[in-house]
Amino acid sequence: MKAFQLQNSFGLENLKLVELPEPSPKAGEILVKMKAVSLNYRDFLMVSGKYNPKQKLPLIPLSDGAGEVVAIGEGVTTWKVGDRVMGAFSQGWLYGAPSRNTLKTTLGGPLDGTLCEYRIFPEYGVVATPEHLNDLEASTLPCAGLTAYSAIFPFGNIGPADTIVVLGTGGVSIFALQFAKILGARVIVTSSQNDKLERAKQLGADETINYNEKQNWEKEVLKLTNMKGADLVIEVGGAGTLSKSIACTRPWGIISLIGVLAGGESNLSLFPVLMQGIRIQGVIVGNRQDFENMNRVLSAHKMKPVVSQTFPFEKAVEAIQYLKDGKHFGKVCISIE
Repeated sequence: MKAFQLQNSFGLENLKLVELPEPSPKAGEILVKMKAVSLNYRDFLMVSGKYNPKQKLPLIPLSDGAGEVVAIGEGVTTWKVGDRVMGAFSQGWLYGAPSRNTLKTTLGGPLDGTLCEYRIFPEYGVVATPEHLNDLEASTLPCAGLTAYSAIFPFGNIGPADTIVVLGTGGVSIFALQFAKILGARVIVTSSQNDKLERAKQLGADETINYNEKQNWEKEVLKLTNMKGADLVIEVGGAGTLSKSIACTRPWGIISLIGVLAGGESNLSLFPVLMQGIRIQGVIVGNRQDFENMNRVLSAHKMKPVVSQTFPFEKAVEAIQYLKDGKHFGKVCISIE
């Protein structure tokens, strides 16, 4: 089978298309023909060696993918040949809170990922693809979709009376916008590009802020909320934007800390967090049970992920570079068919 693999060293230039033996499922396993995969910023960090410099190589990268079961091992009862499935981001995290061990079972590092024609999964390592989604759309769900779901539903405790600030228009951010609107919440979206803000309005954003034009965007959030502040901020920038997110969050509000696009370290005053009782909640995707719960929400509302760009399998390196450059709105996918 064909696969993209980092063999001896990190770096996008070292991600090579290779030929590997087609795997065969053992007892309790299934073989999935991968049809589509999607990209997360984590994937670029992993390939470049910045996410985990101690990651063992060789490695097939990418965590998210969807496909079709083409063979089953002895004893498998949950799946049959022809079933459409998606791999769970963390293969060993089935329900409840994670442990340090289950957090080491993530696809695309430390485990081999989905940027390949075929992949073996344990029977419990996949969930069913919602019927209303094609494989490209489904491939966006395991990490970005589930992360946004966790931020909005289990952690956010959001309702129609609440205001959410969504930073940026990447995959997690657009999912968060869509989930928040399902709940009837008011959503404020930030971006540096007006065309992306217009697209966010088409998806239901109530207000938008161009942070290049209004660099003190946190003050704009306060104005838009009559100085109350946001109930929830979807924070994908990290240390580079966290102080502004804190400044525009209401007392006892929540900041869902998801990404580090604007940096992972800074000198940050914690006094506002302490004095206003703000909760900063790290969000690391979700478990398999959460994945299935999210899919029920998607199916009930016929919600469709936003795929902005699709690359052919052979152009995987270009796809990751495109993601890294921040040109996308929503998700970037790779078709393997």
